[in-house]
Amino acid sequence: MFSFTGQLDAYSDKQFNEFIASQQGAGKLALVIDLSRIDFIDSSGLGALVQVAKQCNETGTQFLVVGNARVVQTVKLVRLEEFLHLQPDLDTALGRLTPA
Repeated sequence: MFSFTGQLDAYSDKQFNEFIASQQGAGKLALVIDLSRIDFIDSSGLGALVQVAKQCNETGTQFLVVGNARVVQTVKLVRLEEFLHLQPDLDTALGRLTPA
C-alpha cells in the first residue's frame, strides 16, 4: 500500500509513475494506492492512474485506489471508478483484497 499527499497533476505524474514502477516487482499480489490525502488531481494524474491500472491488469496484480471526496468526484466525472477499482476508504479497500 502506498499513501500520497499533495497534488497528482502534470507536475507530479512522471514522478508518481516512476515511483510506482520502482516499487512493482515480480510477486506483488496487490497494489493499493491511497489518495485520501491528495489535495488536487487533474487529467495528467488520472492518466497516471490509468497507466498503473493497465500495467496491473497485464501482470495480474490486484489494483485498488482509495480516494477522498475530491478524488472520487474527479474519477466519477470521467467514469473511471470501475476501471480504477475506486474504494471509499482504506478499510474497505483492504477488506476487498483477495487472499493469496
